[in-house]
Amino acid sequence: MAPECPFCTLEKGRVVASNSLAFAISDGYPVSPGHTLAIPHRHVESFFELSPQEHDALFEIVREQKRVLDGEFAPHAFNIGINDGPAAGQTVAHVHVHLIPRYRGDVANPRGGVRWVLPAKSRYWTE
Repeated sequence: MAPECPFCTLEKGRVVASNSLAFAISDGYPVSPGHTLAIPHRHVESFFELSPQEHDALFEIVREQKRVLDGEFAPHAFNIGINDGPAAGQTVAHVHVHLIPRYRGDVANPRGGVRWVLPAKSRYWTE
């Protein structure tokens, strides 16, 4: 536990699901209705530092929350993402997986998906 880490010091009431090695919360700054974060209990900065058991537990939470979000929000698709390191946009130095529900029409043209993190590379199919 890192006392300065917002995920290590969360109020227990924010947790929407949990297993022995990971938990889920609703994102505090959602990009779409239902945006959820899956987070390992252990303070780990990089996805690549997770144990195999933590990895499995983390994605068990992702799968479980996908089913919950399907029932609650009926999204048409999902983006699943991990920002690993400051150069990738990671702002909280504790691994977390973004589960972002997507809805038809939420952007004009979703083609390219996560490639839009580098806009100049997003329209690869036109090159």
